[in-house]
Amino acid sequence: MERQSGRGRWIVLFIELALLVVIAGAFVWTAFTGNRPATIVVAPSPTPVVLPAPTVVPLTATDLEAQIAAVYREAGVSVVNITSRSISYDFFFNPVPRQGSGSGFFYDDQGHIVTNYHVIADADELQVTLADGQTVSARIVGSDPSNDLAVIKVDLPTATIRPLPIGDSTQVYVGQFVLAIGNPFGLERTLTFGIVSALGRVIESPNQRFIGEVIQSDVAINPGNSGGPLLDLSGRVIGVNSAILSPSGANAGIGFAISSRTVQRVVPVLIREGRYPHPSLGVRVIELTPQRASLFERAGMQLPVTQGLLIAELITNGPAAQAGLRGPDRLVRVGNLNLPVGGDVIVAVNDRPITTSQDLLVYLETETQVGETVQVKIIRDGREQVVPVTLAELQF
Repeated sequence: MERQSGRGRWIVLFIELALLVVIAGAFVWTAFTGNRPATIVVAPSPTPVVLPAPTVVPLTATDLEAQIAAVYREAGVSVVNITSRSISYDFFFNPVPRQGSGSGFFYDDQGHIVTNYHVIADADELQVTLADGQTVSARIVGSDPSNDLAVIKVDLPTATIRPLPIGDSTQVYVGQFVLAIGNPFGLERTLTFGIVSALGRVIESPNQRFIGEVIQSDVAINPGNSGGPLLDLSGRVIGVNSAILSPSGANAGIGFAISSRTVQRVVPVLIREGRYPHPSLGVRVIELTPQRASLFERAGMQLPVTQGLLIAELITNGPAAQAGLRGPDRLVRVGNLNLPVGGDVIVAVNDRPITTSQDLLVYLETETQVGETVQVKIIRDGREQVVPVTLAELQF
């Protein structure tokens, strides 16, 4: 390799010096201008807000078992097996004995037992089997098919009777543990356990009316459980087991219990009077739907609403008639239908919207009583107004 001449070495040194000046200038420019590399600033994480944990008493499986067992020991002695006997007749008028069974529980220390109406309906004879195996005769004190409740009575020393405490069903919640004690298929004092599945159900009563405030649970309920108590973990009655929803007729995880609020409203009256008076407006109605409303408009009736109860008939001297509510004043033929036109449309009672017959019946049953005055909101001649109506007893 040739050695560089003196002139060549000076040229190389000059180039290296120029490069150093350029690099130094770039460094100075970066340091003192805005064209600096971006600086990533990591913001400190916010301090999490730690809420105080609710005070929960741990409940182990053993604790729950002990609680259930304690309720059964305490409440089981208050549950009875009810056997009803009756005589029917076949086509040739031959007597045919019939027997049914259900459950019930002591309501007070006077020997009154609460059960379902359908357990004792048409009974010619009632036998009650107590927890100790003793069987005694019972008589019917009162019954109410509209709420599927009945009260029967046995004559026993007061000291031997242990009534069950009645709880407050308005405090029951979905997911709450509940128990049932009854006599499914005649198997006395059977205990089942589950949870509340839903509240405020409406079921059909034995006389084809509706029962409101019904508690739905997944507790195993079978034929023979009817009339037995639905209990909370404190051993208080929150409902009376009444019906199941099942394609097979056996437990399918959907049981219904008449609420203790209904029991508290109805049972004292049954004990005192033998029957329960049901409040009524004294009207027969047609439920409006958008389709029906269009038919009535074609008949010349002004309807600013498409839901409500059109009064089709007023009971003579009934509450609504005495309060001045109006029924139809003429029949108008639309197609193949004769429509009663001119009656008021009920849309609310005490500011509770009413759109179906079921709405009206359940509200009157659960929230009102005979002799109470309610504010009925109606549509008359296309205009809204409120009329006070004093409820009277429904005449079946």
